[in-house]
Amino acid sequence: MSRADAQPTTTEDRTLVWDGCLNVRDLGGLRTTTGARTTRGAIVRADNLDRLTAEGWDALLDHGVRTVVDLRDIEEYKPLLPLPEDVELIRVPLDALAGPAWWQSYGHLDGTPLALRPYLDHCPHAAAELITTIAGARPGGLVVHCGAGRDRTGLAALLLLALADVEPAEIVADYLRSAPNVRPLYGMLGLPDPYRRIDTVLAEAGTTAEAALTATLAGFDPTRYLLAAGVAPGDLAAVRARLLAS
Repeated sequence: MSRADAQPTTTEDRTLVWDGCLNVRDLGGLRTTTGARTTRGAIVRADNLDRLTAEGWDALLDHGVRTVVDLRDIEEYKPLLPLPEDVELIRVPLDALAGPAWWQSYGHLDGTPLALRPYLDHCPHAAAELITTIAGARPGGLVVHCGAGRDRTGLAALLLLALADVEPAEIVADYLRSAPNVRPLYGMLGLPDPYRRIDTVLAEAGTTAEAALTATLAGFDPTRYLLAAGVAPGDLAAVRARLLAS
């Protein structure tokens, strides 16, 4: 299929169908605390783009994406096809940026929403690098992705949407949409279902995914947090403008 013939297919409102991926959705259309809506086509969250077919890349391009922000370590990068010439790839390896001390203290929470607040608290430099990178991205749409599009991408989406003043309930609901999307992936790859461990960790903590996410957002001031982490005010404004363009 040529790019001219490709048609981006959308189902369930924000969900995007990119052949080769299972967990792709536009971060536009979400309600903010002021009653506005985030801009469609500005930022997309996704799972592993390495699996995209030619048709999948066509759909990505037709959606307007011109920058890929890969949150994985470089060793995870194993693309099926080369990156299109008119797409820029930028790496912000959140796992590597966390450092060994974080993994020693909180690695047992990895893969669960209980890891999000400790990451924000102990790795502000990583959050700052992510926001600064997005602020400086070229014009056009941008996609943020990791492996399953759930944990590292979930953290990035939470931070971005909080910065855009999206209603906390909308941020929580967006995060929770990943589970039914990616769960079939593990069976397809012959891997154990990680949600058994995730559910166990949450149960042992006496909480649920929804409650853990709500607690992460409670009292979180993204502007103050990112300024303290060294992000320039102009970069914060640039990211907000990307997400809230009229």
